[in-house]
Amino acid sequence: MRITDKSLVEQQKISETALRHRLDLFRLTQSDILELRAMKGVISRKLDSLVTDFYQHQTRTPDVETLIGDAGTLQRLIQALKKYVLDIFSRDINLEYVEHRLRIGLVHKRIGVDPKLYLSAVNYLKDILVQTIHTNISDEEYSKKLSDILCRVMDFDVSFVFDTYIKSMMNELEMEKNKSNTYVADLESVVLERTQSLEKMTRLDPLTNLLNKRTFDESTQQLLDESVEKGEPISLVYIDIDNFKIFNDEFGHDEGDTILILVSDCIRAVSRNVDTCYRFGGDEFVIVMPGCSKENAVKNYLPRLREEIEKVRSDITLSIGIAQSGPKNYLSLKDTLIRADKEMYKEKQKKPRTLRQVPKVANISGDKKATS
Repeated sequence: MRITDKSLVEQQKISETALRHRLDLFRLTQSDILELRAMKGVISRKLDSLVTDFYQHQTRTPDVETLIGDAGTLQRLIQALKKYVLDIFSRDINLEYVEHRLRIGLVHKRIGVDPKLYLSAVNYLKDILVQTIHTNISDEEYSKKLSDILCRVMDFDVSFVFDTYIKSMMNELEMEKNKSNTYVADLESVVLERTQSLEKMTRLDPLTNLLNKRTFDESTQQLLDESVEKGEPISLVYIDIDNFKIFNDEFGHDEGDTILILVSDCIRAVSRNVDTCYRFGGDEFVIVMPGCSKENAVKNYLPRLREEIEKVRSDITLSIGIAQSGPKNYLSLKDTLIRADKEMYKEKQKKPRTLRQVPKVANISGDKKATS
């Protein structure tokens, strides 16, 4: 249920039992309430002058005058005070009575009445009502009794007014706390997102989105340790694009970047989920393949990779070397990488240092066709 669907009594969780307990705290009985009704006629006749006296006194305080602000507001306050005073001397104290007292507190809190100003006003009202009782009741003992009951009833009322003040302030604090928590959570989310983005930037090659050489140096030892623990081989595939310098020299660096991106996409497409792919810089790439022997990589991985390259750019060829570590003799990945690099270099030495001729393609991008 929303807050706007509840009365103030319900929001404050004030039950009949709680009300009786509070009446006991202020030593108020039903007979006390009935005693005050003896003054109803007198108070009714004096009401206009009492309320006029009260607001003349209150508006001498600049803070109060500023809070009231205008004649219309003052008239509404005058009518509300008249009702409040009459209620003291005529109404039973029940949950409806309490609801009205809580609402008084809520209104005063909303218009910004400081608690000290409210208490000061209540004390002045109490004084002029007590004085009215003493003036109109000749029996001093009875007059004193009625004044004592009146003071306890007004203190009882003030307790509910301050319940509302406190509840309202607690709600404001909770709202500010929630806002702060939301702000902190949003800030933490932004920081986390930016941290992850920065981490990603430091780990990835910005052109190809493959892992970079720095990440290879930092993370591959764990892959080797896991292979040793499982007793499985781990293979490294070292890839170099043939005649890449000629691509750049003849067709420009933009075309060279296109080739690098294309090869990277093909490497990703044929690699397993457990494989990690790195751009080592320039036109060199490394794939770390846990649980894969050199033989399996040669028979399965390389044909798939070359077939994938051929499908998209038949003018690109690769020189590839593969080296294996484990499962009988585990080399460091650095030594395994050196072996794969040597294998790649041996293959490259066998190839001509010219671009592969492609029938009916006038430029490398394949944008225009012509006869060869």
